[in-house]
Amino acid sequence: MKGVGGGSLPAKRAWRGLGVAVLGLVILSMLVPLVFLLGLHNGFNSTGYVTDDRSPPSGFGRHDQLGLSKTHNQSEANQSAHLGDIMRRLGPALSKDIGNHIKEAEDETNSRGSTQVTAIGKNGLPASPEIVLKQPPDAKNRKFDGSVEATEYVKGVIAAESEKSCQQEFGSYCIWSQEHKQEMNDSVVKKMKDQLFVARAYYPSVAKLPAHDTLSRGLKENIQEFEHVLSETTTDADLPPYIRKRLQKMESTITKAKAIVVDCNNVDKKLRQILDLAEDEAHFHMKQSAFLYHLAAQTMPKSHHCLSMRLTVEHLRSPSLDKDFSAAEKYVNPALHHYVILSNNILASSVVINSTVMQANESKSKVFHVLTDGQNYYAMKLWFSRNFYKEATIRVLNIEDLNLHNHDTPLLHLSLPEEFRISFRSDSKSLKTQLRTAYISVFGHSHFLLPEIFKNLKKVVVLDDDVVVQRDLSPLWSLDMEGKVNGAVQFCTVRLGQLKQALGEKSFDRNSCTWLSGLNIIDLVRWRELNLTEIYRRLLQDQQHSIKEESLRAQLLPASLLTFQNLVYPLDGSWALSGLGHDYNIDSQAIRNAAVLHYNGNMKPWLDLGIPKYKRHWKKFLKREDQFMGECNVNP
Repeated sequence: MKGVGGGSLPAKRAWRGLGVAVLGLVILSMLVPLVFLLGLHNGFNSTGYVTDDRSPPSGFGRHDQLGLSKTHNQSEANQSAHLGDIMRRLGPALSKDIGNHIKEAEDETNSRGSTQVTAIGKNGLPASPEIVLKQPPDAKNRKFDGSVEATEYVKGVIAAESEKSCQQEFGSYCIWSQEHKQEMNDSVVKKMKDQLFVARAYYPSVAKLPAHDTLSRGLKENIQEFEHVLSETTTDADLPPYIRKRLQKMESTITKAKAIVVDCNNVDKKLRQILDLAEDEAHFHMKQSAFLYHLAAQTMPKSHHCLSMRLTVEHLRSPSLDKDFSAAEKYVNPALHHYVILSNNILASSVVINSTVMQANESKSKVFHVLTDGQNYYAMKLWFSRNFYKEATIRVLNIEDLNLHNHDTPLLHLSLPEEFRISFRSDSKSLKTQLRTAYISVFGHSHFLLPEIFKNLKKVVVLDDDVVVQRDLSPLWSLDMEGKVNGAVQFCTVRLGQLKQALGEKSFDRNSCTWLSGLNIIDLVRWRELNLTEIYRRLLQDQQHSIKEESLRAQLLPASLLTFQNLVYPLDGSWALSGLGHDYNIDSQAIRNAAVLHYNGNMKPWLDLGIPKYKRHWKKFLKREDQFMGECNVNP
């Protein structure tokens, strides 16, 4: 019995072990489908080899030129975030996307579109924060408060987003970059990058097929070699002489890889990954280029800074210039023609004065008052004492030294005319033309001190320092302004109704056109009668929450426009032509007919960024004889 019992024990154990094994297989058969259903299979490929999402083999991707490595991507993301922060602080504040349009459609069913206003820093001053306005555009037979269905608005916004205007995000940089786009001459480098792009897409799939180890090693070696070469050169001239043979070898290897039957999903996935990374990198570099463009537009060129410093030092050696009172009587004689220029740019001011004098029938009656700051005062004073402009009289004033009472300290600093970029939607049927951008320029804070600075004068013509005069301006002095204060060219592309949110709850004519600075004739007598300076100060106080410069500049647009409400005398459009600092498509006949050319926009004529075909009108009035021009290598 023992023998029988002892013989049955191993048999029972064998059957028990077999049962456990079968039970384990059943459990595994149930778990495997669950794993796939739960999405855990994303970590590996159904064909049984590791996907390209993992780290490349040792040494592979060491010279990654397309930004595919994780470290490079993280670094680029950090750079992009840092760059975005700098761009917001230094300005000009680049126009952001109009906003979360779907949310706007849900919250504001009455909004047909949006208007976006961005302050553009001028002559080196940083831009103020952008003001984003949500206001429907002007339309024929439609009130400004017209409404549309939210669903219609959402559809239009989504469609517009697919064709988003580059200019809305990066401003005038996009126009400049298109005009200066260079064709790629390094065709071999481009072909290498294209082949590397395709080889990387096929390599992960081929590398996991044991039957094609030789082809896999060939792809890997070619990829590593191309990465190494591209890490050291970006031009055809610097390529090693053997590279053309390597191109043929790579092309042959890629052809063989394409002939292999692989899982197309893997190749498609890899191509999409590389494409997304390439697009991200392209957008990063575009954002970086836009930042450098705007930095160049608002920074004084090194040669101009040198000129200012040399003139300042030279003036300190010649203090006798401060004792010149020979023209004091002309400064306060109301019978003469008085022009006012607010500027911190020596060359720009010089061109304005020279062009005005050269086009005038007679220059003896011309008196120019140049208002500047303490930093540029001595340089300006010496420049205009060394250079002569026919028989015109020129007076340089430091606004910080003027004895002005009852004014807040921030208003006593030089405030130049301010420019604003207006992005808005039109009623055009084409989505591409719905997004429009315009530039307007208005008076700065310092302009509202003119009646007190020039107490003895009755009329003045105010000229921005980015204008060129092409015709005699004397007829402006005999102009009947019909009781108005400010004679200016109107800009009906942007109406006050489109700026409703910036202007606040004040009453105004929504269909009224905005006006532009650049060329303005001011009736100082009427200004004093209406006490417009006090009205301007009250408008500022209604909005002002702090005395920071950025806050003051942000409040400038509504305060400047509303102060002259119903007090603007519209000058004929031929008096001044604007847009030469941002618009490449101005008609040449219009340029010839205009009395004044206004270079409003970022592309000022004294900068390398200036539009070449318009710069010649500015350059011909530039005085080049001064010795410091050559010593500082000033050649706009």
